[in-house]
Amino acid sequence: MNNIDLDNMPSMESLLNEQSFEKTLQEDRISQGIVVEKNENGVLLDLGLKAESFIKREDLEKNWDNIKVGDKLDIYLERVEDDSSNPVVSVHKADQQKAWDYLMANYQEGSKITGTITSRVKGGLIVEVGNDEYKLEGFLPGSQVDLGQIRNLDDFVGKTDEFVIIKISEERRNIVLSRRAILENIRNEQRSVLLNELEPKQIRHGVVKNITDFGAFIDLNGMDGLLHITDMSWGRINHPSEMLKVGDELDVMILNVDRDKERPRISLGLKQMAGNPWDTVDVKYPQNSRVHGKVVNVMPYGAFVELEEGIEGLIHVTEMSWTKKVNRASDMLQVGDEVDAVVLSVDKNAKKISLGLRQAQENPWEIIKERYPKGTRIKGIVRNMTGYGAFVQIQDDIDGMIHVSDMSWVRKINHPSEMVHKGQEVEAVILDVDAEAQRISLSMKKLTDDPWQSIQTRYKVGDMVEGKVTKLASFGAFVELEGGIDGLIHISELSDDHVNRVRDVVQVGQVVKARVKNISTEERRIGLSMKDPNSESSEATTAVNKEELGGFGNAFEDAFNKANEEKQAEESQN
Repeated sequence: MNNIDLDNMPSMESLLNEQSFEKTLQEDRISQGIVVEKNENGVLLDLGLKAESFIKREDLEKNWDNIKVGDKLDIYLERVEDDSSNPVVSVHKADQQKAWDYLMANYQEGSKITGTITSRVKGGLIVEVGNDEYKLEGFLPGSQVDLGQIRNLDDFVGKTDEFVIIKISEERRNIVLSRRAILENIRNEQRSVLLNELEPKQIRHGVVKNITDFGAFIDLNGMDGLLHITDMSWGRINHPSEMLKVGDELDVMILNVDRDKERPRISLGLKQMAGNPWDTVDVKYPQNSRVHGKVVNVMPYGAFVELEEGIEGLIHVTEMSWTKKVNRASDMLQVGDEVDAVVLSVDKNAKKISLGLRQAQENPWEIIKERYPKGTRIKGIVRNMTGYGAFVQIQDDIDGMIHVSDMSWVRKINHPSEMVHKGQEVEAVILDVDAEAQRISLSMKKLTDDPWQSIQTRYKVGDMVEGKVTKLASFGAFVELEGGIDGLIHISELSDDHVNRVRDVVQVGQVVKARVKNISTEERRIGLSMKDPNSESSEATTAVNKEELGGFGNAFEDAFNKANEEKQAEESQN
């Protein structure tokens, strides 16, 4: 029979306390253990259970140097016994639990918390929050990192900042954070202060935040203002990107502040800081001054020339050439061309400058006026014809016009084609050069003397003349005399006998002899007669003619004109 050491046997009280301690330990809770042994691999922890628990050194690395035998350690009891009857514990989970308990006790959704961004994950960033003792990881979605779009989330790793807790999930034990909410609050505070401070004509510093087709949004350190494209430059720009890019820093002028509570707006100006160049345009560009500029826009009716930034002048198509008829400005100028011009007029209020391209060049019409005085004979090619005359090239693109009334002394010309044709070289006399109106008047008939001026010396009443019948009319026959002058034999003067039809007596092309009966130099008419001057009928007819024709009166003139027109129309058709 073995001897029992009664002195060393555990007391009933200690056994009851041990059983009570075991019963108080619960799984998935934080418990405490006592370090009973420490070696280079870890520590042995007494939890008051049947078996002790071993904690690896790496799990205690942050406190390893301070741990000694007899110290109490907080652990997380995952299982009281595993398959080997050993307790399963975790120091890390204990730290996580304490951190979570600390978070739940001190923070709620909407609270601010400080944290450090530790890494990047899919969809956002991981942030370590808490204090020196309690650390917990939270998730920062990419959309909640900043106010604007972010190109690279990696740029934020390692930064310590303040965040807002926007969601706490106790079930999953995770938190969702927002840095953007902090920035928005800051911006709203700055915006409120800024709106109270801003006044028109103030100069503010800003950063280009965004660029659109109609302008650029400038961040004024708390609020965005719109810099419209029309307020960027006094000059011509097609797109804001020609002047600015995102990230540019610049000073702008406050043009207007709309303090609407829901949608406050700030209008900004850049060009206004430099002053309006149109204020002194009449001094810098007086009328008749010569200027140099670049063509910046071409329209059908003219070209716009930039004289300096913000100042443009228009060269109208009518002011582009002295000699050419310009239908479209693009026929003469293109965007980018550099030109010299003359200021024709300045309208400061309407912000308009009229320029002349041709005025910057020597006026060929003035040269023509000096070179070809009145009476000068010229030769030229018929380049064009209209119903009222023919245009003859005199020099380069300068034409003179021969009016139909200046083509013949003796014929009435209805159309220039009766005398000339296109491409024909003709000779003419300069009648007048109007340099201001850009017109040159020519004459073909003045190459010779007017035969009607000497008609009285060539023909006298009663003279016998010979000519060719050129036209028959119901009232008489036209006879071409020497020098191309037409005379009219009235039907009553064709024969001593009564004549019913003109063609019964004479035919076109027939050469006849007749007597000069009447001459009118004023009306440029000659009346002829084939009657016997001594016959009674001739005397009677003469009396009738004097009464009816009245020295080439209206009836005779109308008949003569009508017949001549018919004659010329027939010739032109042939």
